[in-house]
Amino acid sequence: MKNALRQIKSYPSAVAGLAIILLLVALAIFAVIKIPYQEAVALWRGGDNVWLETPRNARPAWFNWFYKEKQPVTIVRRTTDETAEKMVADLGGGVKMIDTILEFDYHYDGFPQELAIFLQATYQAARPNVNFVWVTPDGREIALNELQVRQSESYRISQDSRLERRLGGVKPEIALFQDPKNPGKVLKGTYQLRAEGLVFEEGSTVDASLVVYGKLHGLAGTDHRRRDLMVALLWGAPVALSFGLLAAVGSSLTTMILAAASVWFGGWVDWVIRRINEIVMILPLLPILIMVGLFYSRSIWVILGVVIALGIFGSGILSYRAMFLQVKESGYIEAARAYGASNGRIIFRYLVPRILPVLIPGFVIQVPSYVFLEATLSVLGLGDPLLPTWGKLLSDAQSNGALMNGYFYWVLEPAALLMLAGLGFVMLGYALDRIFNPRLREL
Repeated sequence: MKNALRQIKSYPSAVAGLAIILLLVALAIFAVIKIPYQEAVALWRGGDNVWLETPRNARPAWFNWFYKEKQPVTIVRRTTDETAEKMVADLGGGVKMIDTILEFDYHYDGFPQELAIFLQATYQAARPNVNFVWVTPDGREIALNELQVRQSESYRISQDSRLERRLGGVKPEIALFQDPKNPGKVLKGTYQLRAEGLVFEEGSTVDASLVVYGKLHGLAGTDHRRRDLMVALLWGAPVALSFGLLAAVGSSLTTMILAAASVWFGGWVDWVIRRINEIVMILPLLPILIMVGLFYSRSIWVILGVVIALGIFGSGILSYRAMFLQVKESGYIEAARAYGASNGRIIFRYLVPRILPVLIPGFVIQVPSYVFLEATLSVLGLGDPLLPTWGKLLSDAQSNGALMNGYFYWVLEPAALLMLAGLGFVMLGYALDRIFNPRLREL
């Protein structure tokens, strides 16, 4: 193995493949540390308040590097921020006036996707009252709406039909940012949202969050449910690597041990293993996994168990059996039998280690096939319903017409990572095959 590691350095493809694999491993470790499993599942399943402040179907923010006309990214301002200007006036009798100014700079060329205000209030019986006023960079003041706030309230400015009629039939997210002297163009500058609130009880409070939803968001963009695709891209790495490595190592090692037992014991043991192998080889793997997902469980661990169980008695057992038949006739095997070595010692100490170098390139090359198998099941809608994976992203993109609607990033990002994973393992695997197989080294 030490010699093999030294030889890897002489193969640029092996070095590149190993670098890609290490990058994916680092990505997987980062994902598990940064977003623990339970948090990742909760984020991906979503909820009432998980993705309130992210836009729907937004492209990655770095797309602005390539746009001549810069598109907006999401802007969030809260009354609880230190930068918010807040004035409190006691009107007596427990009544207070709370005026807050949320200010932000807008220097993009495109209009926002939508506008919304989210409110949180605490009170006993009398609900607070809030009046919202929009102030443009040129000093115009536009009254938005007046609300009696419940404990949790949302005001979707973009969906306010009365406001749209007052703005001349122009959508609020356009009319509030439009230059009156140059219709269709954004008026750049500093905007303000004034929240003029009244509370009627001691201890009552009201807080607001203004969300200016951009057309770009984050490193990976968002999907139709406002979820940040970066969650699935990050967590797809540990899921793909775990599934691929466990399936490849589990099936390869077990297959090799069974082949060694078949050759060494012979007789009925060899007959049974051969008959099971013949049955399994005619069974179609993908349809069986589809049946398991439809009628039993879609858990990734159940699917992994079925993959390993079917892979144990696959075609690889015939190749290993042919190798062990040659090794069995070696002189050192006869010597081991002569000094009374047990069957287990001969199998695990003398037979298996002899062809172990052949196993390593094989299972490295097998990993991508299992990674793509998990992605295929997810694309077919049979993946684990809880885990965010690369295949799940492709499945959601397909079912929501991502390519037809121009959301190509939704497809290209997970597809690129899948291809990168396959490329890394294949490059390393074929290089290892040349290292461990002298006949290939001469070609």
